[in-house]
Amino acid sequence: MNKLLSRIIETSVINRRRESKEQYSSFEKAKEFRLLKIDLGRVVKDIILISLGIMSAAIGLKSFLLPAKFIDGGATGIALLLSELTKIELASLLILVNIPFVVLGYHVISKKFAIKTGIAIAVLAIVTHLFSFPEITHDKLLVSIFGGFFLGAGIGFSVRGGAVIDGTEVLAIYVSRKFGVTMGDVIIGFNVLIFSVAAYTLTIETALYSMITYLAASKTIDFVVEGIDEYIGITVISSHSEEIREMITTNMHKGVTVYKGKRGFGKHGHVDDLDIIYTIITRLEISKINTEIEKIDPNAFVVMTSVKDTRGGMVKKRRLKH
Repeated sequence: MNKLLSRIIETSVINRRRESKEQYSSFEKAKEFRLLKIDLGRVVKDIILISLGIMSAAIGLKSFLLPAKFIDGGATGIALLLSELTKIELASLLILVNIPFVVLGYHVISKKFAIKTGIAIAVLAIVTHLFSFPEITHDKLLVSIFGGFFLGAGIGFSVRGGAVIDGTEVLAIYVSRKFGVTMGDVIIGFNVLIFSVAAYTLTIETALYSMITYLAASKTIDFVVEGIDEYIGITVISSHSEEIREMITTNMHKGVTVYKGKRGFGKHGHVDDLDIIYTIITRLEISKINTEIEKIDPNAFVVMTSVKDTRGGMVKKRRLKH
């Protein structure tokens, strides 16, 4: 793999040298190699995580929820409910229900996120349609708990891979920015509506078991993603603070706060003056900002803290003026 990357970098540098007639040092080639290696490693990791998420969610759906006719919250819950009421194939409904959320994700998060999410949802639909999974148990309580566990793990792994297979969080981010309510309130209200419809159209017992499924799924998502909070506060301490600040404001279109600070280290307490960068992101953007910071400074000290909610500032992307 390293030899292949070296050849790619060498060819790229030679071509650019011919075009611009500039000389490229071994340091610049090594830097290009490191950046490409980081990007490739991130892509491979994302593919593995999203693939694990798809398989886990498929097991939760096919081995637990579908045989028992239970539902979950969110977009997946809507697809399960519609499948039970209309007898339409679940795979088709998973795609149809999530299309609006993918389009919304394109505008709210990014084009890359929307593409990855669309592919992940499509693959999940294909897997649920083409592959059969054994029914694990007939016990309703076990079905509701472990169905939620596998489905939640699937969603959590997908989020860690930079995508979602349930678009509810994208909707929650959009509504919270638009109307100033918390993301938690949006998700709760959305799911109360789903379970109310389930209680009316199916049975109250099914709706109650489905609520257990949702609780198990939501707790599993929190565990897999490593944090229950909607927003993450990130503090970056690095000697390349200006480059990191420019990356956050220009590439990620986020607001930052710059603190003047001192960094002490070594046996004799050597002290350096430096700028400390602080910004707020959503947990769907953690993967991207970590990758970009690593490209600039692999030794940067990054601290992530949970943030319950925010008001004002520039948490959402600013619009670019043309």
